[in-house]
Amino acid sequence: MESISTGFTQVLEKINEILNIVIFDIKGSDFTLLTLIFIILSSFLLVFLSKRLSRILEKRILNRYIKDTGVTASIGTMIRYSLIVIGFITIFQSAGFDLSTLGLLAGALGVGIGFGLQNVTNNFISGIIILFERPIKVGDRIEVGDINGDVYSISMRSTTVITNDNISVIVPNSEFINSQVINWSHNDRKVRFKIPVGVAYKEDPEVVRKLVTEVARQHPGVLKFPAPDLWFEEYGDSSLNFKLIIWTSDFIQRPSALKSQLYYSIFKSFKENNIEIPFPQRDLHFKSGLEKFTTQSPENN
Repeated sequence: MESISTGFTQVLEKINEILNIVIFDIKGSDFTLLTLIFIILSSFLLVFLSKRLSRILEKRILNRYIKDTGVTASIGTMIRYSLIVIGFITIFQSAGFDLSTLGLLAGALGVGIGFGLQNVTNNFISGIIILFERPIKVGDRIEVGDINGDVYSISMRSTTVITNDNISVIVPNSEFINSQVINWSHNDRKVRFKIPVGVAYKEDPEVVRKLVTEVARQHPGVLKFPAPDLWFEEYGDSSLNFKLIIWTSDFIQRPSALKSQLYYSIFKSFKENNIEIPFPQRDLHFKSGLEKFTTQSPENN
């Protein structure tokens, strides 16, 4: 029994010896294997707890007083990263490093940023700007480059955008700072759409206006105020061209669906009221020279 106890003690001493191996020394502070394990485990725990705590604050406290989900998401993200920064400082101090040592590490990190992490730093700083200036927020309908969708989440490095095809697009935050961004719901989710409509020349524009605006007013996705209207745009080659002016707040994400539904209803209304839908037409005028051409054709020779 004594031999087992002695052997176990030797194993513990060996493990302790391995864990206290000095990997490197920074201004008198020994960085051992045990220190490394402590920092790694504490960092994972810190990230997990900060994420959980920020979500609890969002759902149980912020959502009670702030109705805008974009604002609560931004505040929650800032709280999360503030906790992470404070937590890392505490972890390094608990591991035996003083603030001057952390300053050296920050300097070394700065050199690394200068050589190869410019994009990461740019996206990180852009993420901070987005959280404070809030050019976009969670739930906004945006267009940046060729991407069109709803903002799902904003992190320090990137923003997730969900398209109408339910595809998640990860956009670097710097794109929202350096590129032109169209935000369909920045201040107000009420937007105006212009839908082209054409009829034959023989139709009465006032009758067309009455029918088309009535169709728009009956659609549940079209706002009653401002009221729908029909603008007379131009005299086209084969038609009188109008534009249906409507306002909506429900179809910002699906403008094509709204346009399709209105076109179906307009077509039905035109058919019921005998309004002719135009198609390209060409009038051919034959001059007297055609008779001369006919008399000289091979069949008459």
